[in-house]
Amino acid sequence: MFGSGSSTGHDNSGVIPVRFVWPYGGGEVSIFGTFTRWIDLLPMSPVEGCPNVFQIVVSLVPGLHQFKFRVDGQWRVDEQLSFVDGPYGVVNTVVLTKDPPQILNSETPGRSNMELDDVSVCPEVIQGISATELEVSRHRISAFLSTHTAYELLPESGKVIALDVTLPVKQAFHILYEQGIPMAPLWDFCKGQFVGVLTALDFILILRELGTHGSNLTEEELETHTISAWKEGKMHLNRQIDGSGRAYSKHLIHAGPYDSMKDVSLKILQNSVSTVPIIHSASQDGSFPQLLHLASLSGILKCICRYFRHSAGSLPILQQPICSIPLGTWVPKIGEPNRRPFAMLRPNASLGAALSLLAQANVSSIPIVNDNDSLLDVYSRSDITALAKDKAYAQIHLDEISIHQALQLGQNANSSNAFYNGQRCQMCLRTDSLQKVMERLANPGVRRLLIVEAGSKRVEGVISLSDVFRFLLGI
Repeated sequence: MFGSGSSTGHDNSGVIPVRFVWPYGGGEVSIFGTFTRWIDLLPMSPVEGCPNVFQIVVSLVPGLHQFKFRVDGQWRVDEQLSFVDGPYGVVNTVVLTKDPPQILNSETPGRSNMELDDVSVCPEVIQGISATELEVSRHRISAFLSTHTAYELLPESGKVIALDVTLPVKQAFHILYEQGIPMAPLWDFCKGQFVGVLTALDFILILRELGTHGSNLTEEELETHTISAWKEGKMHLNRQIDGSGRAYSKHLIHAGPYDSMKDVSLKILQNSVSTVPIIHSASQDGSFPQLLHLASLSGILKCICRYFRHSAGSLPILQQPICSIPLGTWVPKIGEPNRRPFAMLRPNASLGAALSLLAQANVSSIPIVNDNDSLLDVYSRSDITALAKDKAYAQIHLDEISIHQALQLGQNANSSNAFYNGQRCQMCLRTDSLQKVMERLANPGVRRLLIVEAGSKRVEGVISLSDVFRFLLGI
């Protein structure tokens, strides 16, 4: 199947198993190169759970190899890898040494002793970039964000849903469910201003309060309990008490259309919120405010990707594999000190356990894994709104229903915004470049990527939008 040592100019001793990866989708994907004498096409197989990622493992001798992909009858090269002009036009190249870079051979519990080199990462990039190049990349991104305003985030057309604080909580969450949105700004007619935001976390806290013995909130009261009454009760629930012993309300975190994207990003990060309403008022006293948009890190990241798409070379950091930079939260290795536990649950865990983890661990989603830590599903804060359908929340006990059963209840939920391209679990590989991760996170509805091991889908970590922005801004 493969070329002999004489035909490729290498000797046959000390072959190295190499995983070739085509992560850009297709129907039929193959590979050929110097190791097949540029004759035989080797079919590649889709990775389980990642239908757009194709792979094949080939045993190669150390040295220089050239190769090319054939995708649905078209010859393709991976522009993220090294490429040169060869006998078959532009071809990718990879250089294998007897001592592969340590970063591609890190030992992880549960893996075999023979780790596979993954050529979806360019060997030159593995060396890392200098501190100067990192600062140059950060400076250019910061300069872009500082010179572009929130006004540029506004879509050409669309709608923004706001809720009146006099609405009953039950009706409000039905609206969130029906509209397929995880949150909505709150309007106080008496004050003539936007006063806050109702989120999926509010519903989680309400359900936990309903399930608490001796709760002051009953299911019957939920029918008439207004948003403003809930927010007032939430202040006491969270013990937000000032020096006089009185409850105080948090101010609405918002921005204006002419605030810079960097200011909007910092407001989101510093206040640990997912969105910031963009509000404009023509009067100096702020009366008659207009809600223009809900700005998110996803929308800002999309602007960054679009701006630097054709000048990625000016940002050396973009070509770095995510496993080589301090980004995201990773599953700690056995015996590794000073690392917080990585939150994962089994499908038979109770919904109550999941909601407690979402509310207390300051996470927005929890991977659902099997006994081998392979990814099965994800339970996110926004999934809770599915329980608003047909008053499902009134028919369940949080400690008696499993996460698997709760997800089944929401299978028929309106998912136009909750899911991206029909996939609940958005994943990436540890060898993916930062640029590739950023482009995936810039898609609507995607707030995090789970890092999985190719093939087994064993969870290795998670990267969120806030992780990317904190790294890019150096905070």
